[in-house]
Amino acid sequence: MTQRQLFLQHVGQTSQEPLALEIVKASGSSLLDINGKKYIDLIAGISVCNVGHCHPKVVAAIQHQAARYMHIMVYGELVETPQVAYATLLAKHLPSSLNSVFYTASGSEATEGAMKLSKRFTRRTQIISFSNSYHGSTQGALSIMGDEYWRNAFRPLLPDTMQLNYNSFDDLQHITELTACVIAETVQAEAGVIVPKNNWLTALRNRCTQTGTLLVLDEIQCAFGRNGTLFSFEQFNVIPDILLLGKALGGGMPLGAFVAGKKIMDSLSHNPVLGHINTFGGHPVSCAAGMAALQVLLQENLMDSIKEKEQLFQSMLQHPLIKAVRSCGLMIAVEFDSFTTNKKIIDALIEEGVFTDWFLFASNCLRIVPPLVITNAEITAACEKMITVLNKIGAIKLISAV
Repeated sequence: MTQRQLFLQHVGQTSQEPLALEIVKASGSSLLDINGKKYIDLIAGISVCNVGHCHPKVVAAIQHQAARYMHIMVYGELVETPQVAYATLLAKHLPSSLNSVFYTASGSEATEGAMKLSKRFTRRTQIISFSNSYHGSTQGALSIMGDEYWRNAFRPLLPDTMQLNYNSFDDLQHITELTACVIAETVQAEAGVIVPKNNWLTALRNRCTQTGTLLVLDEIQCAFGRNGTLFSFEQFNVIPDILLLGKALGGGMPLGAFVAGKKIMDSLSHNPVLGHINTFGGHPVSCAAGMAALQVLLQENLMDSIKEKEQLFQSMLQHPLIKAVRSCGLMIAVEFDSFTTNKKIIDALIEEGVFTDWFLFASNCLRIVPPLVITNAEITAACEKMITVLNKIGAIKLISAV
């Protein structure tokens, strides 16, 4: 049997039609499949590989730590140098009120931990999120996902949750003294790159402060330079009570975290003791990889070129089939008239050697979240191939209409 056949038979599937590309090597912004075909990667593992695939410094950090020790004890009981060093570096680049890092193994687990922490600290139960929000697929995170299509098959879910409309000032009145926390993506990703407008995020922060509600900002997809600053909330002059991190946090290795002030975080340490624990959170190798990736991001000044690269995508993605291009740094949604059109374009792009996909809550939008190290030449080549594909599909649509 081929690897593809074995994959379909023995690996749990997430859809009935997986892409099933067999990638054998990845480097920088490029992927190579088993047939020697090269792809320009516009996905970066969905905002994971921000400093590129297999950056030499990240690989070296992984190898060095793996040779010293890997898993030795459940998270939180032993002093493990990679955890301590990385948490210290993160705290150095965060506001002083976000100085305590609780590691998990994924972004979904970070969401779960933040939900428990919010309930524990405030002694309230209501959790508010927003329509078209995505915070993970575990049952707690699913309970606050802002789309009924994804939730309905798994009910009953957590009680006492509410979804409001993102960017709605009127809806903020629903945040009350009964609300434990409000969880919001700083920039909504799966909705198709929706940015907070007209100081809405400031109004949300103020309402949470007024009602004693914890504000949780989910930057699992948009942190570590993705939107042009190290953390996206820096652009909106708002500081959360709890910050969710994942994806690029591990530099390509599995790692998540929720970050809060020590006073808030310490409420998980008693009544009950071990209020939140996990086995693989803060895995030493993942922490070593993540710290190396953050150092690369800072030392190589990768964020300095984000705006230029964003503008290059914007300038080149001009075509009658494109309804809109929404972007915040190198998080870009290219909108078409339907999922059907978008899927044809995605499939054709993969054939042309450009790897991309769509958004969960905006299936008519093509996703562009490349490694931040993508070059202008690679951007130009990818966009030129996209325009070629759009011309072909546009011509077919015109003939079909006649």
